[in-house]
Amino acid sequence: MSAVFWIVQWLFGVYFISIGVLHFIVPPGLPEAMAWMYDLSPTLHVVSGTFEILGGLGLLLPALTKRAVFLVPLAALGLAGVMIAAMIWHIQHGTLLETGPLNIIIAVIMVFLAWGRWKLRPHVARVAA
Repeated sequence: MSAVFWIVQWLFGVYFISIGVLHFIVPPGLPEAMAWMYDLSPTLHVVSGTFEILGGLGLLLPALTKRAVFLVPLAALGLAGVMIAAMIWHIQHGTLLETGPLNIIIAVIMVFLAWGRWKLRPHVARVAA
């Protein structure tokens, strides 16, 4: 089971860092499924991108360094919150049908990861020498 959590952490850590960076560069010609990014305000791009980058780093760095490992489940919960906030934005802009299922799936996976890393297979912190 620990391998499953590691795979999920890596997959979503890289995913959220990538999507977070995308908020700062927003290239022209995004696929139709991501065209909603053009509708976000600059402030929302900065806030969302920052939270996604920090959350992605929070899934990876504490586990890799074995320092402050309690941050991994907190990062996962924070990213679930980002997905809930994204659903609220999409509801307000009438695009929930296109993006809602993915947001829900990712939020559930993040809650599962938080629970798993908190209760089932928590990371073990490095002991200071």
